Amino acid sequence: MSFVKTVDGISKAAGTLGAAAALATALLVAYDASMRYVFSAGSVALQELEWHLFAVTFLLGLSYALMHDKHVRVDIFYERYSRDTRAIMQVLTQIFLVMPFALLLIVDGTDMVRQSYMQHEGSPNPGGLAVWWPIKSMLVIGAGLLLLQSVAETVKAYKRIQNTRRLWTALAMAVLVAAAVFAGWWFRTAYLVDPVYLLFAVAFAGLMAGFPVAFVFGASALLFAAIDDTLGLRVLEMLPYRIFGATMSNVTLMAVPLFIFMGLVLERSRMAEGLLESMGKLFGSVRGGVAVSVVLVGAILAASTGIVGASVVMMSLIALPLMLRHGYSPALAGGAIAASGTLGQLIPPSIVLIVLGDQMHLSVGDLFKAAVVPGILLVVLYIVYILLVAFLRKDVAPAIPSNEPYAHTLRAALKAVVPPLLLIGAVLGSIFAGIASPTESAAVGVVGAFVLAAYNKAFSWELVRYAAIETVKLSAMIFMILMGATAFSLVFNELGGDAMALAFFTGELGGATHFIFVAMAVVFVLGFFIDFIEIAFVVVPILVPVVAHFGIDPVWFAVLLAMNLQASFLTPPFGFALFYLKGAAGDKISTVDIYRGVIPFIVLQLAALGIIYLFPSLIYLFGK
Repeated sequence: MSFVKTVDGISKAAGTLGAAAALATALLVAYDASMRYVFSAGSVALQELEWHLFAVTFLLGLSYALMHDKHVRVDIFYERYSRDTRAIMQVLTQIFLVMPFALLLIVDGTDMVRQSYMQHEGSPNPGGLAVWWPIKSMLVIGAGLLLLQSVAETVKAYKRIQNTRRLWTALAMAVLVAAAVFAGWWFRTAYLVDPVYLLFAVAFAGLMAGFPVAFVFGASALLFAAIDDTLGLRVLEMLPYRIFGATMSNVTLMAVPLFIFMGLVLERSRMAEGLLESMGKLFGSVRGGVAVSVVLVGAILAASTGIVGASVVMMSLIALPLMLRHGYSPALAGGAIAASGTLGQLIPPSIVLIVLGDQMHLSVGDLFKAAVVPGILLVVLYIVYILLVAFLRKDVAPAIPSNEPYAHTLRAALKAVVPPLLLIGAVLGSIFAGIASPTESAAVGVVGAFVLAAYNKAFSWELVRYAAIETVKLSAMIFMILMGATAFSLVFNELGGDAMALAFFTGELGGATHFIFVAMAVVFVLGFFIDFIEIAFVVVPILVPVVAHFGIDPVWFAVLLAMNLQASFLTPPFGFALFYLKGAAGDKISTVDIYRGVIPFIVLQLAALGIIYLFPSLIYLFGK
């Protein structure tokens, strides 16, 4: 086990370096933005160093996230697997998915680095960094660490297996399948169905079985590139260049870890607790008032932290016991918490909108402005529904009387609400006014979150360390999925999938209206099974050319997608918000009550989606 401990130690050190890079990125971007906007003194080299550090953050985090099993999977069946079955799945994952994809990145990435070094490649911008091969080599180093950690995870999983005969049986079956595939390739056997359908079928089967999402996409692409004579592995030789150009040096995507960092700092600064307690007292004397306060706090958390899991868990721990203790219907209480916690998927600064902006080649600032009215619309619909139910059924959400003077309650509420609102105003206001980019505003938001934490007497080095480390884990998971999806898209397009999708939507469906309804239905159904990240990275790029073909407003379509993806967090039985709620609430609320509670909110979300569809001009009330 000394090998495993050594590798774990290396990955931990890499994760720590990645965390330091995340903190340095936030501080450097905030400093650079301040110097440029206040003193008109910018530095090209400093701006390039920022995205270099951003790339280091998630590339060094790949092995660290694998060590902590942070890579997401569809757990419909996986959660029911026995300990042995999960360990066997882990072995199969490492041998057949992670290791081949990591080796591909190492081999092709090394060629990219060698070429960059030999050509003395540097910044094309005056005053930029003189050499780029060191940052390109980080892709190879990250993949190498991932490969090393994958071997260690294989050893760990093998040690956990009690019935090793099942493992060898599974490996033998996998080898037989691989041999059959190889034989089919060797004898040039014709495909029984179009390879595009097979590619999706293999990926979908892997996802449903519970294999990690990122590596399912990457390994599926690698498999079909290897067995299709019209492609060959040469089609993936450009993958490192695509990763470097579209991900590592993507200034828009740099906002993702920065907003995650900001949200994690605010999560740990006890801001949510203060908001919930003060807002609960403020509205508690009204029937349904505590549920209304949950919605309002959910909106504030969405506009400041944007982390769905954290929002749902915090409100489950704080607000749910209070509501149940005072006679609230478990269904209404659970539904309000789950629905309010998912507002972060739509209300800016939403990670969903940032990813959609990148994948659809749209301004993130425009998407943020366009999503404000839909977000407010959802909040209003939720509150109206809660008050209406409380009015019609007095026993569902009774008032909670308080002996505390209302003036004192109001002052406490303002004290809790004003600081996060000022931070939200500074971050989103600078974006809406065109003063700063989302990345710059996110970095300033991180600094502002530090100030808020200090205001709440919660700032410490431990808080910074926690937020930085968790940022590395989450960022590595997101960008590993993006790298796998990039490989998948390369092979999908080379197989003719993009042309097939365009022909289907433009020929079979016949019009923009039909396309929108089918696309929304597909995304809604997919949301039952897979996370928004996979949908955004794999499905959305297929839809983009069709949107352009029909002349559909891409910003409006992106907002419809974001609203649809938000609804996917609530749809039973696999909505992630439901899992977060049940996990945090335990036996306080039953699964049936949670399902009953969220259904009206899903209907409200679909109603809001319909309103924005019928009145598209609403998204431009805050500017175009």
